[in-house]
Amino acid sequence: MPNWSETMQQTFEYYTVDPNTWHDKEKMSNIKSCSITRDSSLDTLGNASFDITGSITEDTYIRPYLVTYQNFVRERFPLGTYLAQSPSESIDGKVTSSSVDAYTPLIELTEKKPPLGYSIFKDTPIMDLAYDICSEKMRAPVVKADSTKKLYSDFVSNTNDTWLTFLKDLIANDKQNFGLDEISRVIFEPTQDLASLQPKWTYDTGNSSILYPDASVEHDMFDIPNVVYVVYSSSDLYFTAVAKNTDPNSPTSILSRGREIEYWDTNPSVLGNPTEEMITQYANDLLKAKSTVQYKVTYDHGYCPVRLGDCVRIDYPKLGLNGVKAKVTSQTINCGTGCKVSETAVYTKRYWG
Repeated sequence: MPNWSETMQQTFEYYTVDPNTWHDKEKMSNIKSCSITRDSSLDTLGNASFDITGSITEDTYIRPYLVTYQNFVRERFPLGTYLAQSPSESIDGKVTSSSVDAYTPLIELTEKKPPLGYSIFKDTPIMDLAYDICSEKMRAPVVKADSTKKLYSDFVSNTNDTWLTFLKDLIANDKQNFGLDEISRVIFEPTQDLASLQPKWTYDTGNSSILYPDASVEHDMFDIPNVVYVVYSSSDLYFTAVAKNTDPNSPTSILSRGREIEYWDTNPSVLGNPTEEMITQYANDLLKAKSTVQYKVTYDHGYCPVRLGDCVRIDYPKLGLNGVKAKVTSQTINCGTGCKVSETAVYTKRYWG
């Protein structure tokens, strides 16, 4: 593994990939440039764009590599595997060029739908079935999850589901999410609290930093309530509860903002027959959850082995970021000189409770 903070030579290589073996098949010499997007807000978790001299056969899997040369050592690092589709060609009289959009292997799960009314019965092992369906419906390798949790009730597809949306909802019953490893094998990742994650990389502003000088932080406290009302009613029970943020040290409190901002929950999610104390605690817990603000940090850096969903530590005192732990939610990788990565990470801060 090279020292990413020190000088190195960087080049890029591209290979077609055999979808049946997931191995490199043939080196490509006609790709001029490439941009890769990884984004946790996309169902397919990302895409890529290739500028190609000449043409390319549709439905070709392409794997970009970053190749490093440092201290007389040559190493290759895969940047994913992408299904090239829909070339847009132009010609200048001599050379034909193609701009090719490409997608992660999860795109194959969007191309078909479950049968109408497709059902999975109670007590079915969730992740075993998800693995089986993925392996059957797509060509990319799938890594089996280490989980034995079973469905608590029958699970039925929606009329507008694709296999991808259906499986996303299914694995959510085990608090799992889709992920992709370095060569875009499909993996299942458990939902984890940021506080429990260990940083994979630290971005700082030291002399050997790979962090670019420009960065920004965004957050929005406008809709954060400081009063929560909860109303519970059933055939024989009726309870109301209110929780108020009166902490003078909280920037979202009634005192700090000079007004009450209300949130009402008239259909609280409680099991069994609750007591008045349970509803009061529910209101306090809800206000605590609603008083959590998400911060979005956007910055650029030289390439390092950080992937979507990784935890990073950001030490940027000028922005008030002193060893903040954040989770990477998006990346754009420019496969060119310097291999610049534009990255977004999020962290949360609680203002009450």
